[in-house]
Amino acid sequence: MMLGIHDWWLFILSGFLLNLMPGPDTLFIMSKTASQGWKAGVAASLGICSGVYVHVFAAAFGLSALLATSATAFVVLKLVGAAYLIYLGWMTLRQKSGLASAAPVQAIQTKQALLTIYRQGFLTNALNPKVALFFLAFVPQFISADSSNTVLAFILLGTVFDISSLLWCTTVALCTAFASARLQVSTTVKTWLNKLVGAVFIGLGLRLAVSAQH
Repeated sequence: MMLGIHDWWLFILSGFLLNLMPGPDTLFIMSKTASQGWKAGVAASLGICSGVYVHVFAAAFGLSALLATSATAFVVLKLVGAAYLIYLGWMTLRQKSGLASAAPVQAIQTKQALLTIYRQGFLTNALNPKVALFFLAFVPQFISADSSNTVLAFILLGTVFDISSLLWCTTVALCTAFASARLQVSTTVKTWLNKLVGAVFIGLGLRLAVSAQH
């Protein structure tokens, strides 16, 4: 067993099935792709998976254990994450679909938008304490107690999980872009989709704010 890691096939299968479960990440990627194209969806995917890595390293080095044992630390991060989700939802509600009139300006705006989308995806995961507790509960099940290097084993498993997540998120973005192009989604529909997603993120933020530590 490399680094004390066991049941590789079960870990990969479980990670794949977990990634298939629809959630706020999937909704965020689909909404950005439908309203701004496949590049926006890929940027959202990269941001989300980068945010996952924060929790992989935090759990590997024991920082996530603090969230599991300290009510104060959990509440602080939870409220920060909830506030950001509500802010993201509010900004999404205000977003308007449209194209810039001049090509050079449009190119600059597109580049800025992709960086913004990446940052949004990153922060939605990085500021969510539930993700930290998930890794703390899930990954150790596949590492033996007598592992020669628990930290490295945790990072390796987290990397495998994150690569699987990135592949799935990118697939969601590309499929959504293809479907959006084939269906020729109107600007009105995209605007209402933004409003729906914005409302959902506000709801998720409120739900996170009142969630309990487990």
